[in-house]
Amino acid sequence: MPTQWQTFPIEFQGGLVTNISPLQQGINAPGSARRLINFEPSIQGGYRRIEGFTKYDSNTIPPYGTPLIQGSSQTGSTLNIANIFIAPQDGDTFTIAGISGTYTIATSGVSYSAANKTATLTLTSSLASSPSDQAAITFTNTEDLIEGLIYFNSKAVAYRNADLFESSGSGWTKINVPSYGTVLVNGGSQTGTSLTVDGLTGTPQAGDTFTVAGIQKVYTVVSDASVSSGGATLTISPALASSPANDVAVTFLTINRGSGKKHRFARYGFTGTQSIMIVDGANNPAKYDGSTFTVLDDAPSDVLAASHVAEFKNHMFFAKNKNLVFTAPYTDNDFTTASGSGTINLTQDITGIITFREQLIIFSKTQIHRLIGTTLADFQLQPISLDIGCVQDDSIQEVGGDIVFIGPDGIRMLSATDRIGDFGLAVASRPIQDETITFLSSNTNFHSCVVREKNQYRIFGYAASVGTAGARGILGTQFADQTSQGMAWAETRGIKAYVVDSVYTETGEVTLFAREDGLVYRMESGNSFDGSNIVASFSTPFFSINDPRVRKTIYRLSTYIDPTGSIDGLATLKFDFDEPNLVQPPSITLSNTQATVSFYGVSTYGTGVFGGKLVSVFKSQTVGSGFTVSIQYEFDSDDPPFSLDAATLEFAAHDRQ
Repeated sequence: MPTQWQTFPIEFQGGLVTNISPLQQGINAPGSARRLINFEPSIQGGYRRIEGFTKYDSNTIPPYGTPLIQGSSQTGSTLNIANIFIAPQDGDTFTIAGISGTYTIATSGVSYSAANKTATLTLTSSLASSPSDQAAITFTNTEDLIEGLIYFNSKAVAYRNADLFESSGSGWTKINVPSYGTVLVNGGSQTGTSLTVDGLTGTPQAGDTFTVAGIQKVYTVVSDASVSSGGATLTISPALASSPANDVAVTFLTINRGSGKKHRFARYGFTGTQSIMIVDGANNPAKYDGSTFTVLDDAPSDVLAASHVAEFKNHMFFAKNKNLVFTAPYTDNDFTTASGSGTINLTQDITGIITFREQLIIFSKTQIHRLIGTTLADFQLQPISLDIGCVQDDSIQEVGGDIVFIGPDGIRMLSATDRIGDFGLAVASRPIQDETITFLSSNTNFHSCVVREKNQYRIFGYAASVGTAGARGILGTQFADQTSQGMAWAETRGIKAYVVDSVYTETGEVTLFAREDGLVYRMESGNSFDGSNIVASFSTPFFSINDPRVRKTIYRLSTYIDPTGSIDGLATLKFDFDEPNLVQPPSITLSNTQATVSFYGVSTYGTGVFGGKLVSVFKSQTVGSGFTVSIQYEFDSDDPPFSLDAATLEFAAHDRQ
């Protein structure tokens, strides 16, 4: 009597699961994955190959701001430059406007003055000609971290090496430029290291740089100015190259943002203009409304060098160490108590703040508090947890009505419960606990974002020693609100991100990231990793198919795929837990590029058949037998995203052994 064939169907769902034994997983969660890299659990079903990323702007962010030649008539292999807020490095290369050639800094060839924002460079070759005073210098090196990133006002705003730039996608413009009014020289015949000016509407600070019309060189403010009725005498370096004429223009170039650390931002608009507040843990906070960059120089000491910022109930909240300072209502720079400003003191350093419904959630390493109320008169600080907190500042995100963050034992979820004022604090990453611990221990920096259209939380690890291909991340798709069991997990490889931002705009969602190569990238864009193939893999659990002690022969594998274009990959059956010394069957090719449908860039014009239907069921004859079997899918291509929906195995059962 011929052996009866049977069918074993598998619906792909549940995400990556690695915290149970292989046999248990195959029995209890057959649609889950024991390996899921660069596939995302999809809210539309199945596992979808993630989208790629492309350059947001093909131009690199200038590594040293906008440096300028300091004085004309320079010759030879020594060059003086100004308006530079971090020391260049040996081996850096650059060009100079108006003269030919690319120049390289020699070994031990940098003498930098942090006070004067100038540098004397020794070059490996002599200048081809004498550059003009204040000629622009363009450095071409790209190996410096971008430490701040936000999408605002339809532009990317990024911080790199003491300067902030913005771009709409076709070149970077510096934004940390002072706006002190129409400033003019007040009186002729001035010399030396002081300059009297008028027309000030702001207060120049130490480190600000400027030029004076009609005289050479760039000048740096040495100490904070004292302004009275719009006038001030600035202490400057170097001494004036010549005496400026009365009432000539003074043009401020750069606000000093040196020593900046990782930047964090808050979007707000209660002042009537959409703006961002910027903090970096070192400099005074600054705000930017798309045209004017303003530093909060008059803020109290507990705000200066704040590390976190958020808008809540029409106040700006600044976190520095254990202190949380808020402005008066509907203001971003009024810190007077009489107007409604105040300070809240916590017992631990703050690691993050986020607005959540009608409360401000405040994290420290082992505590979580919430702030309720609307003004100084009724603000109340209440504990949520006094033994669990957030250990990675930039891991906090709101996803589908819950807050996700990294705690000391993995990725946790702060969820509201049916009880008013109560919260759940479950470990959401328990199904992938080993992967989570490895991820946290193998990286030195973390940054997260949400992909709102996919109900997805993504966190990326960064380690300078890890190459781009090996860079790891974790993504989780939320299928059920207010429960940690509603998250399905996967891993990413090849997205090396130091800072990330995502925002939903009128035209759709924008997700950006940046690292140490000077470029900003747009995630969820394109079919490749900026031209490199996306390597993706998915391995099912080992199925016992009804009985783990009965040998089965697999005759056919059918894979159900939802394609949007060409597909090229491999499917491999792995028997009996892929133990050593077992002979495994060869891989099976999954491809629809040779089917009746033709693809642009793949098929030949005049011979291809266009308008056909995409193949969605891939049927393959198989060989091999065993007690348990797993399906391993591997893709290495720049094909459009597709979803692995389900599979069936047609088999015959044999005698018990």
